[in-house]
Amino acid sequence: MVEPKSAESDAIVLRHLRELVAALDQRVPHIERAGEAQIARDAAELREKALRRIAELERNR
Repeated sequence: MVEPKSAESDAIVLRHLRELVAALDQRVPHIERAGEAQIARDAAELREKALRRIAELERNR
């Protein structure tokens, strides 16, 4: 059974998503490493998904 989400659990998710975005913003690409281009693309995609989820949660508050 899935329990309804509370404002408190949404606040925790928002905090974690904001921490994730901040960590991704601080990441410095290392072009010399194999696979770095893909890692950078994945990080950018994850950041955008996190920002969309933050916006969705904030709209529903």
